[in-house]
Amino acid sequence: MYMTLTPLFIQNIGMPGLLIIAVVVLVMFGRGKITNLMGEVGKGITAFKKGVSEGKDELEETIDAADTAKDVTPKNNTKKS
Repeated sequence: MYMTLTPLFIQNIGMPGLLIIAVVVLVMFGRGKITNLMGEVGKGITAFKKGVSEGKDELEETIDAADTAKDVTPKNNTKKS
């Protein structure tokens, strides 16, 4: 028996249901609030992409530095007691 965890009202929502939900949200919050919210979401996505790019650049710099590191261990490690 195949059972899903998705509630029944979400499975058959369709395009008309999504349009009704969008209209209700628009009426409840107003165009200005939704515009501000989408602007903040856009800024968050931009900041996330910038952080990922900076992290990638930092990782590449670390790898380059590790490749150019010198081996400074002494060739003769015997201690005289």
